[in-house]
Amino acid sequence: MEHTQTYDGSTALGEDGSTAADGNRLVGSDRVLAVLKQLARYPEGVGLEELTRVVASPKPTVHRALGALRRAGLADQGARGRYVLGDEFLRMAFAHHEARPEQVRLQPVLEALAHRFGETAHYAVLDGREIVYRAKVDPLTGAVRLTSTVGGRNPAHTTAVGKLLLAGRLGGEDEVAAWIGDRPLERRTARSSGTAAALHRELVVTRERGYGLDDQENETGVNCLALPVYPTSPAVPSGAVSVSALAYRTPLAALVDALDEIRALLGPLGEPYT
Repeated sequence: MEHTQTYDGSTALGEDGSTAADGNRLVGSDRVLAVLKQLARYPEGVGLEELTRVVASPKPTVHRALGALRRAGLADQGARGRYVLGDEFLRMAFAHHEARPEQVRLQPVLEALAHRFGETAHYAVLDGREIVYRAKVDPLTGAVRLTSTVGGRNPAHTTAVGKLLLAGRLGGEDEVAAWIGDRPLERRTARSSGTAAALHRELVVTRERGYGLDDQENETGVNCLALPVYPTSPAVPSGAVSVSALAYRTPLAALVDALDEIRALLGPLGEPYT
């Protein structure tokens, strides 16, 4: 019995319980989920022709998937015939995000940090080789702001949050090399670590000092300081809170000098508990 390659690389049965003959064709619920995921990439809407091309499925099947999503309130069609995510999907996503206990508890901290430094404060977690931003607060003033988004990702090895969390998980250089595997480290800027040895040295220093730094390693002109937080676990940080600043406006040295103040703003959330 042949299997069908799904959108996420697994195998799945067709709508009638059988498998598809084409090993690359999306079927059933996988096709619906593929269409839903693509809709999220087009906030201004996307036409059926383009969506069919992106999903690489026949137009009638993509149209049926859109119909199922529309009936569930997860997709809408605008006056120009373009499809967007539906209000019900957005309601569920925001309700779920707001209900996450760590975001709720950390929101006042992020607001306080953004107000104090006039820069962007993030809460992010480690997910494999990347970090994922779970919450973000921009400063109320300032003509230039960061382009990071909640749900957005960046390489762990180029970010203060990522290096801080990796320092707690990877010990020797052999562990760092195993974590890197066969895929080379992406060098976002000339300052990014590009080898296992360089990253290992950075993690050792990070572990010793207890906070992470990004000295324009992920994006030129942006630096960052990160500290661990413990909103849901007594001993293991769920993620880290960071202050990400434009280097010309808030140099990295200024963030390091304010380390005690940042720790004070984190309060009990920044300390492991028993």
